[in-house]
Amino acid sequence: MSAQPVSSTLAAITSEESAEYVAMLVSRARKAMLEFARADQQRVDEAVAALAWSLYKPENAQRLARRAVESTGLGRVDSKVIKNQRKTFGALRDLLRVKSVGIVEELPEKGLVKYAKPVGVVAAVTPSTNPSATPVNKAMFAIKGRNAIIVVPSPSGYEVTNETVALMRAELKKIGLPPDLVQSPDREPSKALTAELMRQADLVVVTGSQNNVRAAYRSGTPAIGVGAGNVPVIIDESAELDDAAEKIRISKTFDNATSCSSENSLVIADSIYDRALTALKKAGGYLVAPAAKSTIEARLWQNGKLNRQVIARDADIVAEELGLEAAAHTAQFFMVEEKGIGHAHPLSGEKLSLVLTIYRARDFDDACRIVRDILDYEGRGHSCGIHTQNMAHATQLAETTDVVRVLVNQAHTMGNGGSFDNGLNFTLSMGCGTWGKNSISENLNYRNFLNFTYLVKTIPPDEPSEEELFGAYWQRYGK
Repeated sequence: MSAQPVSSTLAAITSEESAEYVAMLVSRARKAMLEFARADQQRVDEAVAALAWSLYKPENAQRLARRAVESTGLGRVDSKVIKNQRKTFGALRDLLRVKSVGIVEELPEKGLVKYAKPVGVVAAVTPSTNPSATPVNKAMFAIKGRNAIIVVPSPSGYEVTNETVALMRAELKKIGLPPDLVQSPDREPSKALTAELMRQADLVVVTGSQNNVRAAYRSGTPAIGVGAGNVPVIIDESAELDDAAEKIRISKTFDNATSCSSENSLVIADSIYDRALTALKKAGGYLVAPAAKSTIEARLWQNGKLNRQVIARDADIVAEELGLEAAAHTAQFFMVEEKGIGHAHPLSGEKLSLVLTIYRARDFDDACRIVRDILDYEGRGHSCGIHTQNMAHATQLAETTDVVRVLVNQAHTMGNGGSFDNGLNFTLSMGCGTWGKNSISENLNYRNFLNFTYLVKTIPPDEPSEEELFGAYWQRYGK
């Protein structure tokens, strides 16, 4: 597997063959890890930079973006180029600033010394929406911890993912490191193969299908999965409307709304509702007539599933597929007004398309309620946003909403997975906490790929008296 085939040589594998084949991949990964175990921090960081360069390199970023759109039919080439480079560059910035080898923290006052160690062989399940950027992002995190990683491609994205893995392997070989630190199966993707990889790995990390996330948690292997997105964003009465509308346009149209962080609903304060719609129209939005709402629902969902002829497609194709009038064909995204939330109102859910649902809120408290109701229906734990000049409103939204991330005055897609102008780490996988049935409530990062050993020394006794600990309680409630 030193060269790893890219496309046409991929062969199917039976369930009976899966265990033996996966054992071979894992064995190669463990052998590579043994060699890599001697690496110091400088060498580890060289490896991380090598992986980053394999995708960031302009000709690679552009070719893989083009091939991703051609093979999956999802998204936009220009957006995927940005994603391949910006996410990779940002993640490299983050990773080169932190320690992950040997002693990473010392607390003399507590007598503790903290050592970082690998978690082992990582099985990384990746989505069709990001067949290059996500594999490299996860590989960078894994290698930062001196792990090995086996990337599990999506069925529609496997050719691009395997080419991406081949580029990472070649870059590792160029700097004298074992290519088997990063692998992908040279077999056709299948549920049996994915399940066996999940079973034999030391850690499973899943981005994409919630079916795969649930399978990972059932695998018996420690697992990290991320939740479904369905981002609602408030525009309150103090918002800079033109600025908010432009950021929403940038975010909503990026990669044709394939991102789980793309806005799916806007909740607009009644007092500025008409002016906000005017700003959104000016930014490229088209407000669909109320009479067309039922038609859009029928065409956007077919047999209970999102229509693949609409999701992640260019705006003119979406307008055609939804049967919108000629004036809509020059728009960049499409707004549909809604009042209801829940299964009977599918527009309140994630749409993975350039369709944006609009809600009218009586006041800010009502806007917060609408956001919570939307997330309770779908997307709980993921994120929400607000455009405001009133930071008390942003604080209230964060305090009263069960999400991991609340973005303020930002293009949500561009900021939720890390940005150069916010403090979130760069990632393509957003944890949603127990709210979203996830094991992490943060952006996936290198720490999730590390085990820690604590050297514990004695310190002067720190044992308070009973009076110090119970005194206030006794005084108030008695013994």
